Amino acid sequence: MAAVTRTPLIAGNWKMNLDHQQAIALVQKLDWALKDAKHENGSVEVALFPPFTDLRSVQTLIAADKISFALGAQDLSVHDSGAYTGEISGQFLAKLDCRYVIIGHSERRQYHDETDAVVAAKTKAALRHGLVPVICVGETAEDLEKHGASAVPVAQLEAALEGVAPGADIVVAYEPVWAIGSGQAATPEQAQQVCAPLRAVVADKLGADAAAATRVLYGGSVGASNIAGFMREPDVDGALVGGASLKVDDFAAIIRFQKHIGV
Repeated sequence: MAAVTRTPLIAGNWKMNLDHQQAIALVQKLDWALKDAKHENGSVEVALFPPFTDLRSVQTLIAADKISFALGAQDLSVHDSGAYTGEISGQFLAKLDCRYVIIGHSERRQYHDETDAVVAAKTKAALRHGLVPVICVGETAEDLEKHGASAVPVAQLEAALEGVAPGADIVVAYEPVWAIGSGQAATPEQAQQVCAPLRAVVADKLGADAAAATRVLYGGSVGASNIAGFMREPDVDGALVGGASLKVDDFAAIIRFQKHIGV
């Protein structure tokens, strides 16, 4: 693979939390908390994934105050337009200056029965509209015991990238389902054992250059106390943060991970 410097990505998935007024307040407080943070010189990228009803408010605030956060959505439709009540098209998200969209989060797979085929279709829909899909993969405790550490995430990513053009701009997020919200994060070594094979899948499907450039994130009970350990691993390029992203001080400390690893 070509030598590429990957800018770490710290992504905050708000899930179904915060109305648009609360969203504005959180973004303002986070921006203030990070005024002295290294992310401002481009060494760390911060992306926020609010609920759909917050997107316009957050986008307007980011643009008006020149806040250096990227904006993302938590899901999108496989369809571009039409009689699909309640669905959100990728073209709508692109018009709101969304850069990213989460695809195949474990909660979507579990509670909305999203299959690998649906995840693959949504990945293509995102790319079709110039959005960067954050493709989530991960195993349950049962999967881990039955198949081992990387088998299920690798199979999920292979399915998601089927038919995607070589060199496509994507992000991969490894989120062990058994760790999400449990307070029991995977160890940095466990994360690396899965993230390395995931990068190999990207190389196989999209090419060596794409694999070298693609950020692979870890998600699952990430906090200020463990982020530095994950970021020391060679194939972990950031974090998909859930609950801690709703707490300004906690999320700011995660973004400042470089202070804890001597970068």
